Amino acid sequence: MDSIAFLDRKAEKQPRPVYVLAGDERFLKRRVLAVLRTLVLGPEDDAFGLSTHAGDKANYSTVSTELVSAAFFSPRRLVVVEDADPFVTRERAKLEKYFAAPSTTGVLVLDVQTWPGNTRLAKLTPDEATIVCKAPAAARLPEWCVQWCAACYGKPLAAAAARLLVDLVGGEMGLLDQEMAKLAAYAGDAKRIDAADVDALVGASRAENTWKIFDLIGDGKTGEALTLLDRLFEQGEDPFRLLGAFSMQLRRLAQAGRRVVQGVPLPVALEEAGVLPFARASAEKQMRRLGRRRLGQLYDWLLQTDLGLKGLSPLPPRTLFERLVVELARTPVGPLAAGKP
Repeated sequence: MDSIAFLDRKAEKQPRPVYVLAGDERFLKRRVLAVLRTLVLGPEDDAFGLSTHAGDKANYSTVSTELVSAAFFSPRRLVVVEDADPFVTRERAKLEKYFAAPSTTGVLVLDVQTWPGNTRLAKLTPDEATIVCKAPAAARLPEWCVQWCAACYGKPLAAAAARLLVDLVGGEMGLLDQEMAKLAAYAGDAKRIDAADVDALVGASRAENTWKIFDLIGDGKTGEALTLLDRLFEQGEDPFRLLGAFSMQLRRLAQAGRRVVQGVPLPVALEEAGVLPFARASAEKQMRRLGRRRLGQLYDWLLQTDLGLKGLSPLPPRTLFERLVVELARTPVGPLAAGKP
């Protein structure tokens, strides 16, 4: 079962003996686990019936003992094994026996990254108890924001505002949720949250710093751009939020670059890409710095940086951004660099 569908529907009346939270989206896992805590321990949850274990250190004997022991202050015990992939690998045979005949006094939750459907454990787990916690595709995130904001914060979020929010913050659902909570409070008695609210509350300082970096890139001032980037990291800027701001600008440049290749004059292409009038001179300078070939590579660079931040690169986030800035600011080549739109 998809985690968003699980969160949207009415809670089950009785908990299942085993749940598997599979995937890499921590925000969704936290929300699903909060629902399960209420379901298993009751609305007056005092945490006496909850125990958690780290998957790399969890001992099956301890876990199973807790599952079969009666809870003192709650209807059942809730036993959670976090980051449970090594626990599952180590104790697979014992878990298969437990899944076939689980305890009636405890509920086991396994938090795993992967859960292959062809294993015996997976086949012993009902579909309703396997909750997949993965973020929606990037194209669907604005739609999720609209639904989530209305359901959780009671405030409609305009579609344009949702798109801008994702552009600025990036695809980290926990960060998007935090910003929606702030926006709902910021909007006050307004009937809905509009793009202007997102721009004012979320975008102003981040966009300003990003524009400064891109202005320096357009001027070929690589060292100064890297200094400003380092300052942002030293101030605790979240890498995913920074990537959202970078993505918004670079996607506009890439879109304008495609239109130029199709024969559209550069000023018109920038307008069509959504570059505001006051920023067009700077954007034109950035495009000429990049040149036609590198404009066509922007989406690939953004994807590489995004995947790197999600763990597919051994490089730290700061280094990933430094590499991107250096690539963007290096000596221009190609027709745009020569001043031929």
